[in-house]
Amino acid sequence: MKRKVKFISIGSGNAVAINRIVSMIQPDSAPSKRLMQEARSKGLLVDATGGKKTKSIFIMDSDHVVISALSVETALARMEENENDDEASEG
Repeated sequence: MKRKVKFISIGSGNAVAINRIVSMIQPDSAPSKRLMQEARSKGLLVDATGGKKTKSIFIMDSDHVVISALSVETALARMEENENDDEASEG
């Protein structure tokens, strides 16, 4: 059975595949800033902020680092909504 890929909107008309997210972190620590800089230098940084302030960093299973203006809390809430919608449609 083929599994349907689920996405969450991360703002500015962008979305990421939920099953490809390894971690979501906040951008205000020195290690997270270093992570963004290293990803940028390797060509693995995806800027999905739409020119706004970075509020979250998504680390993907492909080693890509996606930065977004969406907060980690909002992203988690959207993921939970997505799960609840799936459960409702199955039942």
